[in-house]
Amino acid sequence: METVEHATDTRPSLTTLPGDDIRQILWGFADRFDIQMLVQSVRPVARGQVARLVADGGRHTHDWTDAKNDLLASFDAAGVTALFADPEYGGFIEGPKNLALALAAFELAWVDGGAATCSLAGHLALAPIHEKGTEEQKRTYMSRAIPGQSEEVARGAFCLTEPLPFVGVDTRVLSGRVRIEGWDEGEEPMLRVEKRGRFITNMGFANFVTAAVESDDERLKGTCMVILEESDPGTFDRGSATHKLVHQLSSTTDPIFNLVVPASRIIGGYTLKDGVIVPNYNHSQIIEAVFRRTRVTVGLMTAAKMLSAVEPVIRYQRSRFRGGAADAPGSPRYDLGLQQKEDTLHRLVDVWAAGEAAAALGFATAKFFDEFDPIDHRRDDIFGEGGIPHGRAGLKVLAQKRGPALEYLRLRALGPGKRDEARLAELEKDDLTQFLVQDALALVLCPAVKLWNTGHGTNVMREAVSLMGGYGITEDCPGFLPQKWMDAQLEATYEGPEAVQRRQLSLTMTNELFLAQFQEWILELRRIAGTMPGTGACTLASAMELWQWTLQYLLTHTDADGATLYRDQRQGVTFPMADALCWLLASRYQILSIRELQTAATNGAVANAEGFLNFFADLAHVQAGNAAGEVSRICTSLVYGYNRHPSWDLQGSCCHHTEDLDTLESIMPGIAACAPSVGDVVDADGSHAPKAGPCVRFTGVEGFVARRNKVDGCLTGSRLAKDRAAQALTTVMIPEALDYPM
Repeated sequence: METVEHATDTRPSLTTLPGDDIRQILWGFADRFDIQMLVQSVRPVARGQVARLVADGGRHTHDWTDAKNDLLASFDAAGVTALFADPEYGGFIEGPKNLALALAAFELAWVDGGAATCSLAGHLALAPIHEKGTEEQKRTYMSRAIPGQSEEVARGAFCLTEPLPFVGVDTRVLSGRVRIEGWDEGEEPMLRVEKRGRFITNMGFANFVTAAVESDDERLKGTCMVILEESDPGTFDRGSATHKLVHQLSSTTDPIFNLVVPASRIIGGYTLKDGVIVPNYNHSQIIEAVFRRTRVTVGLMTAAKMLSAVEPVIRYQRSRFRGGAADAPGSPRYDLGLQQKEDTLHRLVDVWAAGEAAAALGFATAKFFDEFDPIDHRRDDIFGEGGIPHGRAGLKVLAQKRGPALEYLRLRALGPGKRDEARLAELEKDDLTQFLVQDALALVLCPAVKLWNTGHGTNVMREAVSLMGGYGITEDCPGFLPQKWMDAQLEATYEGPEAVQRRQLSLTMTNELFLAQFQEWILELRRIAGTMPGTGACTLASAMELWQWTLQYLLTHTDADGATLYRDQRQGVTFPMADALCWLLASRYQILSIRELQTAATNGAVANAEGFLNFFADLAHVQAGNAAGEVSRICTSLVYGYNRHPSWDLQGSCCHHTEDLDTLESIMPGIAACAPSVGDVVDADGSHAPKAGPCVRFTGVEGFVARRNKVDGCLTGSRLAKDRAAQALTTVMIPEALDYPM
């Protein structure tokens, strides 16, 4: 293979790898000094103690060793343990903490996913209490979990899944049981809780557990979550270590509990109705409140892996041929190594572009949840004021309340000078309207981050490992890339595997409130394309229009047999559309992050601003092209794939006899000569062109054809952007060595 001459470009580009100043802008915390200090506190733990533990073989055992246990003290000292708590309970960050938690996990996962999981699992154990617990439960367990607040730090585990077939796929299925053990008159009821956990993180050292159980007593209704403590009467068996292939720096076991606890341990409390204990929240309500936030953090753990692969791969590519007698310093072979070849550079550009998109999507969603949290936590009050009941009846009432929310979105999209500002201000102050708009977005973004980052991210990590050559399958591969690739496989199953995320998206992405916002985004991208044409914003907007048209087509049409195309159980339709949407979302937020970088550069806040902007714009353009191609492929297969191919049946209107064309020749000269070239002509003896049938007609899908052609044309320039980004990889300066050990 000959060395490829790269396209020359005189514009400034990347000179060094992006530092914290760039990342703070791209990921939306340049104005948060408290979070910046958190990152600086967590990073030395990740790239110091965690990295040394991995390099020393800490992943070789499934047991929770003393060396692994020492991580807990480091997490305490770095502020990770106290991160989840509010200042009133001993925490140090005021307000919602989704972005802070995401960044802490990102820093740890940059080195090892198991270490990140170990730190986060304690927060997950506290999350049910934080989201739905009583004030007394919050005071008790939040403060006890803060280092220095009590003699011993209370460390928790979240126990949901159980030893059932296909564990974790359906969180509605519970085998854990709770019944009333004793209920003396005038005294608090005592509960007997029996629970066998499966794949429970932190159980090697946890001294309390938040567990999901179902009633086994007619005097206790439904399901709930309860708090179990190590000191409770009965059995608190941590269980044997799970023999994981991944995340060995987190403790995972299959515990067994058989304990007696007071009813006050029911998370969220309970009420008494006719002598029956009725939990204020069932386990599904609590899980929904917890998982709609924590899935974002898991997605960012995989994003960290993708971005952390860039520097080790560059180093490997450049040094691949060094050491040979014929490779003198200063020669292209010595200085560039594998980077002389376009293939290796283009593949690394794809890895980097996907990592940037995953990080942009994840951090933007985490920041969105920080903004959404205050109104989301007032959901019950807002529903009460709006006369919206709980349960299925409430869903019907909510559907009737969408009118003002849709009006708000229409007004917002019009822009200043074209709308009723007084009405817009009125709707902006209406809590129910704002909740419905933001909730529609939350229900899409959360599963999208989890699905795309961990699902596609795992595939990207496989590509990163392959770029390391034979090194990629060795234990001492720089950057721990093989371990990260394997860890990503587990992250794709955390808090619901990919099918669970696709299932949720297939339901929430058809919400008219989300689709109204989606339409607004298309207009926004068109405006960005006018001022930042090199980002691929125009390409992405066209792909979004194609997806939007396809969704409406699928919702309103049937297949060749008359069966509805888009319906709940037709996952061959709904799931691919969910995947396509995720590609669009990731690319959109990547482009928006670059717009923030441009704003900061204009204000003089970035050194080498033009170079960074050009490079990140090229990465975004590459990713927009990849997203457009994937969306086009999916949509095309769905629009055409459920139609039956036309046959050679002459009773239809697809074919012509040769003699018919000869007759028409007198009034339409040339038709007889042209028609056979398309293969839709049948001769007198019944013979025809050797193919399945006549050419397909596009009646009814002309709108799709036009949009598909537009997407194809909008790919113009995306490969030139890839060439420029690839060229930048050959000149960017990298440190002499990784900042954590091999």
